[in-house]
Amino acid sequence: MLETSILQQVTEIFRNLEADYTFRISQSPLREESSQLIEFLNDFASTSPHLKVEIHEADGDTLAFTLLKNGEETGITFRGIPNGHEFTSLLLAVLNADGKGKNLPDEGVARRVRALKGDIRLQTYVSLTCTNCPDVVQTLNIFALLNPNIRHEMVDGALFQNEVDKLGVQAVPAVFAEGKMLHVGRGSLGELLEKLEVAYPSSGETENEDHTPIHRTFDVVVLGGGPAGASAAIYSARKGLKVAMVAERIGGQVKETVGIENLISVPYTTGSQLADNLRTHLTHYPIELFENRRIESTDFQGKEKQVTVKGGEVFSAPAVIIATGAGWRRLNVEGEAEYIGRGVAFCPHCDGPFYAGKEVAVVGGGNSGIEAAIDLAGICKKVTVIEFMDSLKADQVLQDKAKSLPNVEIFTSTQTMKVMGNGDKVTALQLKNRQTEELHELPLDGVFVQIGLSANSQPFAELEKTRIGEIVIDAHCRTNLPGVYAAGDVSSVPYKQIIIAMGEGAKAALTAFDDRVRGVI
Repeated sequence: MLETSILQQVTEIFRNLEADYTFRISQSPLREESSQLIEFLNDFASTSPHLKVEIHEADGDTLAFTLLKNGEETGITFRGIPNGHEFTSLLLAVLNADGKGKNLPDEGVARRVRALKGDIRLQTYVSLTCTNCPDVVQTLNIFALLNPNIRHEMVDGALFQNEVDKLGVQAVPAVFAEGKMLHVGRGSLGELLEKLEVAYPSSGETENEDHTPIHRTFDVVVLGGGPAGASAAIYSARKGLKVAMVAERIGGQVKETVGIENLISVPYTTGSQLADNLRTHLTHYPIELFENRRIESTDFQGKEKQVTVKGGEVFSAPAVIIATGAGWRRLNVEGEAEYIGRGVAFCPHCDGPFYAGKEVAVVGGGNSGIEAAIDLAGICKKVTVIEFMDSLKADQVLQDKAKSLPNVEIFTSTQTMKVMGNGDKVTALQLKNRQTEELHELPLDGVFVQIGLSANSQPFAELEKTRIGEIVIDAHCRTNLPGVYAAGDVSSVPYKQIIIAMGEGAKAALTAFDDRVRGVI
């Protein structure tokens, strides 16, 4: 079932396995996929003498396997055949259990995971074509490995459609805890951990053995792991300074970009590949990376600036460069939050297949909105574009393409007033014609929100901001407080582009170094 070339690669990856692992299959002969699962895992297990397969018959429509390490439960189960994008999740489940994975969290984050209390049973419904699902599956598998109270199960929604329908899943990945939705859509390790900390309160903050909060001191602390943050950290490190990068994830918002064609000298790349390249470049310098951290508070008064993150860790330095970027904007209308994952979606690439043959709307007439409409038109019965302004903002070539499609309808001068539903899923949008003030309802099955980004500047109350929340900077990336700099999409710099963010990050680092040399900080 698995190609020879793939098996050869996996054999090399598993060459140094130390523990013994068992794939314990529970399958019903009534399921036609049972033989495929057995063949798949036998092929996979053939790559190492440390792997074996056990087969147990079960009743009903059971089709699952659990990972055991040296005969003991790891807390990881797969319901379905983890092929496609989830193949990596299976590969990393073994590597992480063996302590050899590359995406294991540092000790500060691991302590927070181990501190979670309660009997935690998690299920993640996925699509094997979803590019965001593996990140969530792999994260929750790691949680299960770190904390024996946690059990996690990946479920291929296509093989268990009755469950998907019963739970009302309309977007993936969809994470459920005790039968209740905990999370839907793309999610970082830090975000998922925070949600679990709310649902299953932990035993306390991240502390040293003497129970004092961990305090880390540097020459420069860079907040954010996107293009601006990576550039700032690299330029600072090249000056011989002790640098820390504190971020929710390396790559930032870039990871969610599918295709990038305007990064000069690179004709084409993807957001995921660029994020990987940023990480690789960062590791060429003695930069300390602290991922999966969410900023809770700051104290920028005085010479030593302090940043406190979730879990109690404190980072301090005379220079702080803020490069926290921006996040997806929401409509902030009635019904939107209630129906996220049940008809309200943000990623057409991951969630579009749920709406095959159905009618959807895309809110937003910029490049991302029109690109989403064009993509969705290939699988949906009808796509309606809703644009608040009097004209579309997308590039003309995209507008022409969208207008040429017979199942795409475009409304301009239209305001989205309410997301309507029946309690289980979205059924319509309430819209207002901004020219006539007339209200009307648009029946549909789903809505994709594509209205741009908003600056991630909420934790920085001490800094001057624009009306829309961007941190105000001068031509050298200085803020209104000495020793504090901002770069990229979080700042007031015009034009939110990757290449501009990279330049701004370098500029902020050079300014901070110049201020240091001149005794300003």
